Amino acid sequence: MEHILKKIKEYNRIIIHGHKRPDGDCIGSQYGLALIIKESFPEKEVIISGEASNYVSFIGKPTILEDESKFKGALSIAVDCATIDRLSDERINLADYSIKIDHHLPVSEYGDYQYVDDKAPACAQIITEFYLKFKNELKMTKEAATALYVGISTDTGRFKFDSVTSKTFNAAAILIDFGVDLSYVDNNLSIETVDTLKLRGWCLTNFETTPNGFAYLKMKRETIEEFKVSDEDAAAQVSAISTIKDYPVWALFIEYPDEIRIRLRSRGPIINILAEEYQGGGHPKAAGAHLNNWDELPNFIKKADDLVKVYKETLK
Repeated sequence: MEHILKKIKEYNRIIIHGHKRPDGDCIGSQYGLALIIKESFPEKEVIISGEASNYVSFIGKPTILEDESKFKGALSIAVDCATIDRLSDERINLADYSIKIDHHLPVSEYGDYQYVDDKAPACAQIITEFYLKFKNELKMTKEAATALYVGISTDTGRFKFDSVTSKTFNAAAILIDFGVDLSYVDNNLSIETVDTLKLRGWCLTNFETTPNGFAYLKMKRETIEEFKVSDEDAAAQVSAISTIKDYPVWALFIEYPDEIRIRLRSRGPIINILAEEYQGGGHPKAAGAHLNNWDELPNFIKKADDLVKVYKETLK
């Protein structure tokens, strides 16, 4: 962390990158870090380059940096992204120096320097710990604290996942002390449109299961268009089947215009190894992957079902 602060001090222009289809942790980490730097070093130019997220738009709405000349003489920092091809703005190497800050398993190195803590449940927790380590030199604001709190809260399932530790609650408590309005955050994270609720109803009547305990949803493009929801709202429906008794692993297979993505979740079995077989990866109990086509789906379902079977046998 000392090296990261040194580089932040060294550069007058800092560009902060996030990943494609950003979630709360990505946006929260981008804005949290940017606002801390801007408050601590007002003379610096801080740019957030990346895609926006409707879900956490109340934090901020990034856009892709158009002026490529801005990278010359700049420091680029990528947050919450394991691989460079997942960055929504992959031009990180155009900067004079680049840093990766992440909490996913380090499957791919990119940038001139990497700071990865795969035990942290959220990248926003790492950014908070960065502030705490140098709080005599860095300044926190209510807006930065709110962004980081949203990042931690969303990536831990509102503090429900078993990756949460006392360090997570400590970070959240410190952020709250900077004035985070919990009702404001909860209201923004909990609200749903009528179309999204209707899609959730569709999910609850169209999910499928396997004999050993794998539940899944197959969401084709026409379904997303029928319900007139965003891809982001459609992807969030992986949580719709997260509480089914005796089905500790579940997934959403969702068809985007250019790919078929798998959102894979677990309440017990380790699933990121399976995700890695399908061009993906992630955390032991929350991972993502790809299908090249729908013909690969039956084989994935079988492997997931076998995984649950082995897991349940170990519990006997």
